[in-house]
Formats: sequence, C-alpha cells, structure tokens
Amino acid sequence: MPTRTTGRFTFADWQERTLGTGGTSPKLAHASVTNSFTGGIEAPGTLCEYTIAYLTDKTGTFAGMELLAGRLDGREGAFVVEERGSFEADGTVHCAFEVVPGSGTGDLTGLRGTGRFTARHGEPSVPYTFDYELG
Repeated sequence: MPTRTTGRFTFADWQERTLGTGGTSPKLAHASVTNSFTGGIEAPGTLCEYTIAYLTDKTGTFAGMELLAGRLDGREGAFVVEERGSFEADGTVHCAFEVVPGSGTGDLTGLRGTGRFTARHGEPSVPYTFDYELG
C-alpha cells in the first residue's frame, strides 16, 4: 500500500529561453528551474529542466526532469522525477510526476511513486501530493 505525503514548494529561480526563431505560435522554449520543497519532501534546492511547447502566448504543455536531494519523510537520499503538464490562459498549471525507476539513492534506494500539483497564478507556494513505496 503506497504512503501519501504532502507539502508545498516555491520557485526559487526560473530561467527561460525561446528555442528557434520564436515570435509565433506554436513555439518551443527551455527553462532551467530551481525549486524549494518543504513538508514530506524536504529538498531546498532542486535542479529541474523543462521543455515547453507554447500553443498560444499563455497556454501550452511541458515535460521535464527534476532532481530532488534531501529527505522524504525523514529518509535521506536523492531521486529524479519525470514531469508532464499543461498551463492555461489564467496561469493555472497542472502537473503529474513519476519517479524515474532506479534513480533513488541512500535511504531512498528502490523508491517508486507518483505525484501531482496544481499551481495557481499569484499564489506564493504550490501544494503537492506524492504517493510512494520503498523496496
């Protein structure tokens, strides 16, 4: 039976650049992001890389990988999650993520799990849920 943990994260840094000629939709962009997680996941400075497809100036989809190093419910280690999501014209972001098999280290070796978050424009932090198993 999976364990559910929750918490919040904030965007500590977001560096985005347009790929190709830009200027028209659809367009591609790349973002290097640093997040800070609190709660069940304690990871003060994650490394995250996104590829973004803008369908309009305010809507689109994204995919990326994020390296989280710190603690999961008190267990120390690191793991990588693959993220896929979309964003709407009002600034709402929906994302689902899954642990990359074999990426867990330390006390998190054998970690499996999935999670999700919804970010709303203007909110200072984002709530997440993460369901996981170790073993």
